[in-house]
Amino acid sequence: MADGKTPAVFFDRDGTIMQDADYCSDPRDVHVFPFVPDSLRKLKGRGYKLIMVTNQSGIGRGYFTREQYEAVHAEVLRQIGERLIDATYVCPDPPGVESQCRKPAPGMVLQGAREHNVDLSRSILVGDKEIDVQCAHNAGIKAIHVRTGFETNTGDSAGDWVAEDLAEATEIILTKFTR
Repeated sequence: MADGKTPAVFFDRDGTIMQDADYCSDPRDVHVFPFVPDSLRKLKGRGYKLIMVTNQSGIGRGYFTREQYEAVHAEVLRQIGERLIDATYVCPDPPGVESQCRKPAPGMVLQGAREHNVDLSRSILVGDKEIDVQCAHNAGIKAIHVRTGFETNTGDSAGDWVAEDLAEATEIILTKFTR
């Protein structure tokens, strides 16, 4: 591209790339889905930047510390292997407080786009909750709602696509999402 901007796949953490452990604060509770590393490699191989955007209200609620979050994050990265993820944005804000970063607000996506020279018109977000879909749309990008989290009933999802998991979402991105 003449402007040097690249497309990105933004993705949620809990319920999208790892089993949702409900306020995960212990690295022993991290279980990255087995198809995730290969899916991320495929996307990276097609030139996408990979940016994780995760609400972690457990920090703001006092359920766990920033250090505990960092230990969990390190284990997520270890299980994924390689250096596939370009950036991670975390929002510690609990629900009910004014927040620019807490999904469905688009703050983390917009910050990631600014800091990593991302072309939002060629980017997409993958998440397991409807707030992820809303976040994508609030940022002006498409969304894929995956069924690997707690919200498995996606019949009324506003997502542009619905997929069983990140592996199927990856195939949608590589074959149906035009960028």
